Amino acid sequence: MKNHNLEFECTGLEHGGRFPVENTGRGEDISPEFVIKNLSAHAVTLMITLEDLSHPIKDFTHWVIWNIPAADKIGKAIPAGRTIPSLQGAVQGIGYGFHRYAGPKPPKGKKHQYRFTVYALDCRLDLKASSFKRKVLRKARTHIIQQGSICGYFE
Repeated sequence: MKNHNLEFECTGLEHGGRFPVENTGRGEDISPEFVIKNLSAHAVTLMITLEDLSHPIKDFTHWVIWNIPAADKIGKAIPAGRTIPSLQGAVQGIGYGFHRYAGPKPPKGKKHQYRFTVYALDCRLDLKASSFKRKVLRKARTHIIQQGSICGYFE
């Protein structure tokens, strides 16, 4: 049951393709919609990270959100905030956006690679919103039953 590949679509972003402007810091800077294809019946919550793979700081975190109720779809434009009432108290931790989605915005003239990773967990995580990605992943490690990634670029 552990670590089976999670298949998902990120609306407007093909794997290896260019980020839609609306999902970047040069556009509306809103999170995209996620459509989960093969979610395990054992999944209780979902967690999402967005990382800049080209940043000088290895896998620089743009966004980390956890305790999203397990579902086949996560709507776009998740609002800013430590906890998200519309997602049954999902928690946004510390990333580039400080408790919110912060889309790609590399320096002008530079092309950066980004990666969304969606994790399916068998529980809720009891962590404060002041947590960074590293702490969240450490706490989640033994509870991840599926994960998958989509990469894209923006310049």
